Amino acid sequence: MRTLLIHGACAVIYRAKLKGATSSWLQTLLMRRNVNVAAVGLANKNARIVWALLTQNRDFCPDHVPTAARPASPV
Repeated sequence: MRTLLIHGACAVIYRAKLKGATSSWLQTLLMRRNVNVAAVGLANKNARIVWALLTQNRDFCPDHVPTAARPASPV
């Protein structure tokens, strides 16, 4: 499973380099770290997302905001 996650992350990094997006989390990571280290970091992030979705029985929502990051509602 680890190998598949890292191969998937390498594919995403390859496509991100072709696209040239500068504002993403991945691009800032690639500016700071080696490509292989960034691939493992992205694979780790993806594994954590998959684990959270499976354990909480939820569907993936790319614009999901965690409750800790939501602004406090006015009282």
